[in-house]
Amino acid sequence: MVLSAKPVVLSAPGRGEDLQVRVSGPATGSDLPVLVFSHGFGWSMNGYAPLADFWAAHGFVVIQPTHLDSRTLGIPAADPRTPRIWRIRIDDLKRVLDGLDALEASVPGLAGRVDRSRVAVAGHSWGAQTASALLGARVLDSDGVPGEDMSDPRVKAGVLLALTGLGDGLTPFAAENLPFMKPSFDTMTTPALIVAGDNDQSHLSSRGPDWFTDPYTYSPGNKSLLTLFEAEHSLGGIPGYEVAETTDESPARVAVIQQLTTAFLRSALHSEDTGWEVAATALEEAPNPLGKLQRK
Repeated sequence: MVLSAKPVVLSAPGRGEDLQVRVSGPATGSDLPVLVFSHGFGWSMNGYAPLADFWAAHGFVVIQPTHLDSRTLGIPAADPRTPRIWRIRIDDLKRVLDGLDALEASVPGLAGRVDRSRVAVAGHSWGAQTASALLGARVLDSDGVPGEDMSDPRVKAGVLLALTGLGDGLTPFAAENLPFMKPSFDTMTTPALIVAGDNDQSHLSSRGPDWFTDPYTYSPGNKSLLTLFEAEHSLGGIPGYEVAETTDESPARVAVIQQLTTAFLRSALHSEDTGWEVAATALEEAPNPLGKLQRK
């Protein structure tokens, strides 16, 4: 059984809107690790149920903030905060970590059951870019120099779903309006699982689906790459089944993501846990695998 509370509101001076958060966790168990999830463009704390519910049912306290780009807030594109939303998103995740006391107290029966030493972040698409900053990724400035280090030592592992790659090959629109799409992964040292679809063709880049494997290729070790066969940007439907942006709906593909991300995070946060090795071997030995796994 999963217990959930929403909206939990964290004060956010200077943001223009207080931060609304959903907190979910298992009804039983102790020493529960924390997983902060950043949604993709336009979504909110109410999305990504196929992942959030699964993670919570399997022992994680899942925390989902609603970023300023959410359609639920209706902030117009002309809002003066729009050029800074990518930075505000990163601040949102850190505000969540700073507010764990209030968030833990928001779910009846959760207090005293959370392990603050085991924290991970995850995200999809723009949310993966947001999460990657806490793992050590940086954004290049106009001269190609890596910008501010926004990593967070509280974060021990990450899952990056459909994270865009290097800034080469961007469309003119993306190059002009989306500065966060010029990343450097050289300092993304925190262990992470990167998930990419081999049929994910972005409208923001002239490159092919291999663009989404850059975070694995160009980051230091302690990384794994799960490439899902025939998967597009929604990776089979992780934002939710039967939603408009799911162009490649596949419950089986979503199930693989559920199982492998859970196994990875458990092993990354508990050194004695061998579930990741078991799950990786099962994928590699499957007669008709839905993807392939690379590790370094």
